[in-house]
Parts: sequence; C-alpha cells; structure tokens
Amino acid sequence: MQRILSTLAAGLAAVLLACGTARAADYPSRPIELIVPASAGGGTDVMARAFAEAARHHIAQPLNVTDRPGASGSVGLAEAQRAAPDGYTVGVLIGELAIVPHLGLVKFTVDDFVPVARLNADPASVTVRAEAPWNSIEEFLAHARKHPTRVSMGDSGSGSIWHLAAAALERKADVSFSYTPFQGSAPGVKALLAGEIDAMTTSPGEVAVHVAAGKLKTLAVMADQRQPGLFASVPTLKEKGIELSIGTWRGLGVPPGTPPEAVAALRELARKVAADPAFRDAMAQARLTVAYQDADAFRRTMAESSQHFKKLIGKLEMKK
Repeated sequence: MQRILSTLAAGLAAVLLACGTARAADYPSRPIELIVPASAGGGTDVMARAFAEAARHHIAQPLNVTDRPGASGSVGLAEAQRAAPDGYTVGVLIGELAIVPHLGLVKFTVDDFVPVARLNADPASVTVRAEAPWNSIEEFLAHARKHPTRVSMGDSGSGSIWHLAAAALERKADVSFSYTPFQGSAPGVKALLAGEIDAMTTSPGEVAVHVAAGKLKTLAVMADQRQPGLFASVPTLKEKGIELSIGTWRGLGVPPGTPPEAVAALRELARKVAADPAFRDAMAQARLTVAYQDADAFRRTMAESSQHFKKLIGKLEMKK
C-alpha cells in the first residue's frame, strides 16, 4: 500500500509540475490591465500608453491602459495593490507611493508592491503663462513674497509630489502660495492656460508642448542640472541660490503573491521596452526622461524615497 501511495504522490507531483510549467509558458494568455493612478493626458498616462504601445512588439497579449485618478494617486495605487495577484493587473507606480502613506491617506506602503522596473524620472518645475509679468524665478518669488497667499499655485493634488515640491519651495524661499489642487497635472495645466491659476508645479515634460508653442514659460527646474533641449536655457533653483532638488519617478509593480513566472516575464518585458527605440522616441517627443532601473534598483529607490519624503513632510509640517 505504501508503495502505491508513493507512486500516486509522485504522479500527482509530476502533474502539478507540468501544469505549473504550462502556466508559466502560457503567460500571458489574456490581456493585461495597466492601472494608471493619474488623469488622461498627464505624464504618467503618456508614459503608460507609450509603454503599452511598444510592448505590442514583445508580448503576445495587449496591455490595456485604465486611468484611475484621484487623491494624489491613492485611488489608482489602492486599486492596483488590492488586485488579484495573478499577473494580469499591473500598477503604474509613481513617486506619490513614497509620500501618501506618510500623510495618512492610505494604509499601504512601498513594501506592499513587488517592483517590476522603473521607467522614468523627472524633476519638478515652476511654470507660468507666457504673458505673466514674471520673466525669472527671482521676479516670481519676489512678487509672492510681497503678496503672501495671493499667488495661486496649481498642483496635481494635495499631498502629490508637485504639491510637496511647491511646499518645499515655500519653505526654502520664504514665500506663501495659495494652493489649487487638481486630479493630475493635465487638468492643472489646462487651468493655467485658461488663466484660472497663476503658476503650476509639475514636470517639464507635462508643459513642454505649450512652452514650445509660446503659451507658457518655465521659470526654473528643481534639479541638480539643467534639462536638455527645449529647457536648456531654464535655470535650476540651485543656480539661483535655492538648495532644492525634487522630482518624481514612474515605474511598474504588482501585488505581493503574484506568480514568480509572471513577475519574471513582466520584468523582462520592461527591460525590452525600455530599450525599444519606439518607446524611447515616444518618451522623447513627450519630453519625459527614460530612466530605467531593474527590480532591485527600483526597490532601493522606492525605499530611499519613502524615507526622504517622510523627513521632508515632517519638516514642512504638512497636515495629515
């Protein structure tokens, strides 16, 4: 009897192993949903769609982009984090993942995602309308200093990376803005163009098309070095004596428990797409920087960002 049971157990193990191998080989067997925690038309959405388009050449199934804006990325991030861990729901992870937990907006942290890869990183910038009376960051800040809370500053939501950037600038430059939050950068930039706000903190890429068209002008970037191309003449805050460098990152992640074969396949896909000329060209056209990191490096970036923003939020005394 023992011999029969051992034979049956061995046979069952072989069947299960074969099934697992088949599942690994079959992944993905249906479309993958890519959840974007931001509004359509913003940098995160543009990056996700460029990735999905380029991925068509490297994977058998399509990646379908779903925008879930709200609460500084919390809505979309929460949906991605609690999705079924089967490899068919992938979250676009953004810098806010390292921020909103420290504001008490969510219960998950950077540790509640399995990193796939980082794809992009961009600094914050300060942009105004082309006809605005300020032609330099010094003039803009002098006006804000003379008129406390009178300058309306748009951002991508309370607690967002761009809100944090503006708040950090307030502290460093001894000014005070009046904030107008939006569900992402795209609606904020639209409001800036319409004259509903005075300025906007966002990435250079998210205002590039309007800067190129002469409708907006970027006064400064919050980076260690100047940005290339269209923004090469725009100074950094550090050049103006303001020690502030802050920006966002964007990448991909899945919920814990996702099958290792699916995670491995997604990581390989991200590596291939990040090097794909079609993806890199689309990102260049959108003035978004390709900044690929593999899973291990991205995990370290997320952890370091979380600690950095935790300290910054404490210094800024932002309300939870």
